[in-house]
Amino acid sequence: RFTMLLLEPGEIFFEDYSVQMKMVDTSTADKQNWIDGRLKLCSKSLVFVSKDINQPLIKIQLKETIDIDQCESNSDTAKSNNILLVQCKQYVEMLEKNILAPYKFIHQTATFHFYFNYAKVNERLPQILQLLRAATLPTAEQNVMIMAIVLSRQSRVSFDTSWLENLYEQVVLETQANKVLPLVINPGRILLTTSRIYFQPYNNLDQYPVLKIQLKDIINIIKRRFLLRQTGLEIKWLKQPENKVEHLFISLKSQNDRDELYTSLLNQAAVSLERVPQDQMTLRWQNGSLSNYDYLLYINSLADRTFHDLTQYPVMPWVIQDYTSPKLDLNDPSIYRDLSKPIGALEKSRLERLKERYLEMSEPKFLYGSHYSAPGFVLFYLVRKFPQYMLCLQNGRFDHPDRMFNSVADVWKNVLVNMSDFKELIPEFYDTNNGGDFLVNSYGIDFGYRHDGTKIGDVQLPPWANGPTHFVQVLRNALENDFVSQNLHHWIDLIFGYKQRGIEAEKANNVFFHLCYEGAVDLDTIRDINERHGLEIQIMEFGQIPKQVFTLPHPKRTVSILDKLCTETILMSIKSETEDREDTIQKIFELHELIIFQSHKESVSSITVPDKEEIDEVISVGQDGMLKLYSIKNKKLTRIIDVLQGHEDAVSCLALSITRQIIISGSWDCTAKIWKCYTSGTKIKPAEYFIVQLDHDSKVTCINISRDETLLVSGTEDGEIFLWNMDTYNLQFTVKAHSCKINSMVFDQEGRSIISCAEDKVLNIIDVHTSTQTYRTSIEHEPLTLVWFDTFLLVGDNNGNINVWNHQGAVFISQIHCHDGPINALSVSKQNNVVLTGGKDRKIIVWDYKKM
Repeated sequence: RFTMLLLEPGEIFFEDYSVQMKMVDTSTADKQNWIDGRLKLCSKSLVFVSKDINQPLIKIQLKETIDIDQCESNSDTAKSNNILLVQCKQYVEMLEKNILAPYKFIHQTATFHFYFNYAKVNERLPQILQLLRAATLPTAEQNVMIMAIVLSRQSRVSFDTSWLENLYEQVVLETQANKVLPLVINPGRILLTTSRIYFQPYNNLDQYPVLKIQLKDIINIIKRRFLLRQTGLEIKWLKQPENKVEHLFISLKSQNDRDELYTSLLNQAAVSLERVPQDQMTLRWQNGSLSNYDYLLYINSLADRTFHDLTQYPVMPWVIQDYTSPKLDLNDPSIYRDLSKPIGALEKSRLERLKERYLEMSEPKFLYGSHYSAPGFVLFYLVRKFPQYMLCLQNGRFDHPDRMFNSVADVWKNVLVNMSDFKELIPEFYDTNNGGDFLVNSYGIDFGYRHDGTKIGDVQLPPWANGPTHFVQVLRNALENDFVSQNLHHWIDLIFGYKQRGIEAEKANNVFFHLCYEGAVDLDTIRDINERHGLEIQIMEFGQIPKQVFTLPHPKRTVSILDKLCTETILMSIKSETEDREDTIQKIFELHELIIFQSHKESVSSITVPDKEEIDEVISVGQDGMLKLYSIKNKKLTRIIDVLQGHEDAVSCLALSITRQIIISGSWDCTAKIWKCYTSGTKIKPAEYFIVQLDHDSKVTCINISRDETLLVSGTEDGEIFLWNMDTYNLQFTVKAHSCKINSMVFDQEGRSIISCAEDKVLNIIDVHTSTQTYRTSIEHEPLTLVWFDTFLLVGDNNGNINVWNHQGAVFISQIHCHDGPINALSVSKQNNVVLTGGKDRKIIVWDYKKM
């Protein structure tokens, strides 16, 4: 039942003892019974936890204590000489009948006796008295004295090496550290070895006696601010075997200690971080690879915002401004908040009053006397999900019922008109994984009654919401809406960017109290500990401006064809529309079957056709290992010209360069080979026609040539992309684009990027000049082949369909069924308006394209 959230924020738990307790009532001669339990020794209090869960926990704050001493029990000789006497002016009862409720403060003098079952009182009393002396000091001096006691205790303890997973692990570094959770600090020791990092808390309250993290499982390591100083470090890793992402947030004694641990971690061979440069992450967001939600979380992380620190909790924008209508149309721009303005500037009349006050102020001036993110605001939203946090932060009390988070509409109205309320939202409003659980009073806590007699329960949602899950889903859909996507960069400029401070902040009406800004005060230069403590409390309670991430205007998001291509809701809506609509779509892009031929013994792997005025040859390869050349005249199959066996394994793909008069074949033998084009009607001799071999590390699964025929790209079974120069056949770069077999690749229409799709149902875009990934997204159905036809992108799928998308406006056109089974090959000749498809059904079909 005991947790550190029952203590003051940041209070430290040292140890506990098996005891028997009785409360001495001097007003009566009645004999009191001893109660079995445990006594928790903490830095600012003593807490007794009874074994009977119906009995309340009793907390005695040291600052309210009159006397602590060893006493003798005349009435019980068995317990004499080992009793601790504690006399206090008041005490606190918590969790009576194990129900989470506001604490009861008993304002009366009381005397408690604690009999220690095993420990010796005379050995523990000096430390308790030392903490009691600290409690008589001003808060800042008390904290300094407590930290001295903590460091003294820590320096006498080393990491218990019996907890090492492998006794042959080589120790790299050992240091003191605090594990940080919201409102909780738990001291311990960090041990870094060549294969693991360990955290061993000094007490027995942590979930693990020793936390063990394998270095090979670490995904990211981030330097963080903690309590306004650069002493924090956050480690993100994959917990096995669940493959679940976990976080460890620790603070160290100094920035030098933090930096030493950070460097030592990075220097270990087992650490391999998934790091993507900031500009690439921004590029991914611009191109639609990252959702708005994920990108905002990423920027929050860059700005030192973390879920483990309520003083620097991630901040999200209000995006919808309509919380009263019975229905909501996400395509209506009028329902959205103006993201180019801070919350305080949305309502004109309030802004004018704030500006009048601003002009009359002496320096340093500020528009807003309250912040958009602070611990109190975070818990204002989360009180139903984490009531224990609110009780911890507010000294055992919930807020007044009328000031609680009761209605979404009321909160929105308040942040528009109230002169001291400018709060934004938190990620939970857009987190569809948790289904809006923070909006529900699932613990059934009695929060009291509002002034109108209404009992506080679940949050009142807008009329357009069918429940918490639906409410959060609608907000998430709104956040990802095109209107928000096209304007979100303005809000990023205000919160994380160039409009955060300075002259641009003044122009944007975005000026907050000066202590909110990072670096406004160097706390380490303030010698007076009471003054420094006062500033720390003021800054932490008021809220902190995120670290500035961008100093130039943030780029606007662009709409990508692939972003819409992968949106299941768009595909579903098309299928569910009326037949009239489907008829209209079919007239935009139609294919008419011309010829069907079937000459491969196994599945067709690849087809290529020259894009010239008159089609004469079609080349195909199949999983039977055969490369076959066909002569087509008058759109009829006439004869097989020849068969080429030029690889040691199956030929998987083909490409044809008319300008260079070459054929490129890719094979499961881990090579791509360049061949001279044959002379029609002559016998093919592989040795004479072979030009060069391009070696790969695994099976070649697809190849493609850029429109200007200067670049060749090849993809492999293990997910690698190879880019080759067609003039020299030199390798330009390789990049690991997928985790499995690449199905198909095409150059974009300008030849600046490579679009790839794979068995992992991931679409990637790789920049040709920098080899960087500019787009990545997962889709529901696996695409097997991609090809451009003028402005149309044709996508062959597992169900024998061609999905047609118009690049102009990223519009889905139609879905055309072509084969019984997967379409493995697509080729086009625009000049002849011909599309060729090859499938697992061993058929090659020639289609005539009709543009209506």
